[in-house]
Amino acid sequence: MKHISFSIFFLLALYNVDIYAQTDSTFTLSKTIEGDIVDFTADNVGNMYLLSKTNQLKKISSNGDSLGVYNAVTRFGDISFIDVTNPLKILIYYKDFATIVETDRFLNILNTIDLRNLGIFQVKAIGLAYDNNIWLFDELDAQLKRVGDDGTLISQTTDFRQLFDFVPDPSVIVDQNDLVYLYDSAKGVYAFDHYGTLKSHVALNDWRDFTVIDKSLIGRNDKFFLKYQLGKLDIQQEALPDAYMNAQKIKVTSTAIYVLKKNVLQVYSRR
Repeated sequence: MKHISFSIFFLLALYNVDIYAQTDSTFTLSKTIEGDIVDFTADNVGNMYLLSKTNQLKKISSNGDSLGVYNAVTRFGDISFIDVTNPLKILIYYKDFATIVETDRFLNILNTIDLRNLGIFQVKAIGLAYDNNIWLFDELDAQLKRVGDDGTLISQTTDFRQLFDFVPDPSVIVDQNDLVYLYDSAKGVYAFDHYGTLKSHVALNDWRDFTVIDKSLIGRNDKFFLKYQLGKLDIQQEALPDAYMNAQKIKVTSTAIYVLKKNVLQVYSRR
């Protein structure tokens, strides 16, 4: 087995452990999945969602058992984004059709939201909201909006063009710990409260695979894992292990680190 070690600061970011109680920071390659995999995500209980080049989405357990297949591969074109924040309510987003499909935990379709019915035509980023509704950033209106399952508009912020010299162009939206994080690789991260008030803007530029774990902002570049906490002065970094180099995508969760290379997904779990 391949063992990979991380320093204590990164371990704390992932597991919120006491530095005096836990010093073993070794991760072990626990599973390798080969096949037609062009993208993936993983939920907070270790289930993996594998997207093929033909737009077929498969859900497998941490043990590799098949849990569901989503086969609506020709209905709305290419899948742009999959949100599994709530494993019981999975969001599948089609950017070209401005359409969100909601499925159950077995990937059966429950609901479809056509954002064009709300006059929303250009959206790059969506994310599950704190109340199980959906955040999105309307690029044409330059507003962060929250929509319901019935396709109604619940709330929206002020036009960002009135707030910023440069309007954010977020590719990621994460709702965590009473804040909504919008990540724009060119301008950094913007943190808003649930009422749309800007709480912080930090120029964390050119991060890849941005996510939020507890109160830590996690990402990477070609050489380092990166960690930042709002209100702190410094960005902490940890060298990427050799086994992670040249990865197409790396996803960090509270239980594992997932590394996608060409048609191979590697899962590293804490020993």
